[in-house]
Amino acid sequence: MVMAAGLGKRMRPLTVTTPKPLVRVAGKPLVDHVLDHLGEAGMRRVIVNVHYLADALEAHLRAREWPFELMISDERDLLLETGGGLVKALPMIEEDPFFCLNSDNIWLESARSCFDELRAAWDDSQMDALLLVVPHSRANNYSGVGDFHLDQMGRIRRRKPGYVAPYIYTGIQLLSRRLLVDPPSGAFSTNILWNRAMEQGRLFGISHMGQWFDVGTPSAIPPTAEALLNA
Repeated sequence: MVMAAGLGKRMRPLTVTTPKPLVRVAGKPLVDHVLDHLGEAGMRRVIVNVHYLADALEAHLRAREWPFELMISDERDLLLETGGGLVKALPMIEEDPFFCLNSDNIWLESARSCFDELRAAWDDSQMDALLLVVPHSRANNYSGVGDFHLDQMGRIRRRKPGYVAPYIYTGIQLLSRRLLVDPPSGAFSTNILWNRAMEQGRLFGISHMGQWFDVGTPSAIPPTAEALLNA
């Protein structure tokens, strides 16, 4: 599942007339960076949700031949946020667990792909969600205070206000359908589901061994493009 329905407000003015997933970095739309990774990893089916400037994004996705079945989850009528978007797309998702990614993700792999990292760490008896996180040292363009702590078992806890956390969420996760049992209705954030899993001790994380790039604003595009071209 690729989350591509957001408004991209932090990327303005580029997103006034272009959906954020189509903003180009190193000559390629952001969403294509993600979809190319998915193709290289051998994914068989990919669902992309659309809302903001949906016609342009869907036309772009339909115009290219992909090495997987590509399906559109249409949120034109109502933006459902990350959690609501997952619930709407769930009937199209056949696998359990399944990967979920933000469409504005750019990363470099280490010795093996992040999908293999997540698969290898997955424990279905203990986990409802496994988040890929990255330390500050490998979070390019990032100047924030972090998102999460991991305990010795890999369980996640959130950063407390006023403190710095060692790990940043990359926007890539492996999810069980259990996470989406009895969800709220309408639009809601995945954070609600994460909090429930965290309370039950079933929200885990692993650290990505490669480089990750925060591409949330126009100023992050040139250094990211330079890093990719020199990789």
